[in-house]
Amino acid sequence: MESWRQNRVVFWVLGIPPTLWLALFFVIPLGIVWFISFGEKRGLIDIAITGTLDNYARALQPLYLQIFWKSIWMAGAATLICLVVGYPVAFAIAFAPERWKIWLMLAVILPFWINILIRTYALIAVFRTRGFANFTLEWLWEKGDWVLATAGLGEYHLLGERFVPLNMLYNNYAVSMGIVYAFLPFMILPLYANIEKLDRSYMEASFDLGAGHWRTFTSVVFPLTWHGALSGIIIVFIPALGAFFIPELLGGTDSQLIGNVIERQFKSANDWPFGGALSFLLMYATFGALALRAVLVGRGKALEV
Repeated sequence: MESWRQNRVVFWVLGIPPTLWLALFFVIPLGIVWFISFGEKRGLIDIAITGTLDNYARALQPLYLQIFWKSIWMAGAATLICLVVGYPVAFAIAFAPERWKIWLMLAVILPFWINILIRTYALIAVFRTRGFANFTLEWLWEKGDWVLATAGLGEYHLLGERFVPLNMLYNNYAVSMGIVYAFLPFMILPLYANIEKLDRSYMEASFDLGAGHWRTFTSVVFPLTWHGALSGIIIVFIPALGAFFIPELLGGTDSQLIGNVIERQFKSANDWPFGGALSFLLMYATFGALALRAVLVGRGKALEV
């Protein structure tokens, strides 16, 4: 590849527009919020930048730390579910016939064509008391009674006299499923990219030597594809940690995450300094996750050498 010094005009023409875009709409706004986080709220709209750390001290109070840990736990659980579900899906796509791969990939990326807010609203129709999920369970319940009756059990209903709809909405379960549904494609795509490049002769050799599927996965497949898994974990965990509209729409009063607290500080409470402090604590945690990924990838490359 030619050095950029030999084509400086092309370099600057191609580099200046995205640099200005990032500076104007990313770096500068973040810098403003960072300065505001060291300020004090005075009145309804007045903010004085005093250099105080009171907002960060308030953000580290037990109440908000509990919400932080709950957000981390729920984001981590959703990320783990995405990883467990994403591996088989990525394998199915990678090992599918060539004529089917494009259609399977289309099925994975198809949700991106619809606004995520609309898709979250659609989950309400699935999880509500008289939603599609409960209708399906009720149908299976009735068919189960019918199967028992045809098996000679007569009127003895082992499944109960009537179906009681499950409470699937406005709780932590609905929030977790909403996060999984929203961010699962971000786990499948990097996994697929790594599995597609996997040398399948290693798997064949593992099977020939008597290893089972689980041993082959843990000893051969995962060590060769963990870079994709780590990328998927980071890509899913970071937006899941700061999600606020999914808990707002699908969660109840005990399902609020740190993203909801930050959103309220900037809107209803109009406390921008405290909201900025919470935001940057979340961003510091994000930077820590990215730094950890860089360290792990660096160690992995050192071991490969």
